[in-house]
Amino acid sequence: MDPSAYGAPAASAVPMDPWANPVPTPVAAPVADAPPPATGIAGLTERQPDLCGAKAYASAVGQPGSSIPGLGVTKTYRVVEYRGIEPQQYDPNRIVFRLDASGTITTIDCG
Repeated sequence: MDPSAYGAPAASAVPMDPWANPVPTPVAAPVADAPPPATGIAGLTERQPDLCGAKAYASAVGQPGSSIPGLGVTKTYRVVEYRGIEPQQYDPNRIVFRLDASGTITTIDCG
């Protein structure tokens, strides 16, 4: 009995070659050289290394966050808790203490 009678396609006398009509592979366009970095953009504040004097408090890394008031910080500072929301206003003179999940000071930087 003919298999096509049951809705199945009839067997072809020539087996299909999967490589006979390959689908072309997309090729990425060549990438041009990156443009030079922008200079002189008005309105941006450069992040200058340790303008706030954070290195003076480097010994506090590894201490609990509760020790920050006792460090005698005379400049403005911010404490950023683990996964806390941090405002994006950058102040190069402000010291930022970053805490981990257990409340331990992990990094101290400016911002």
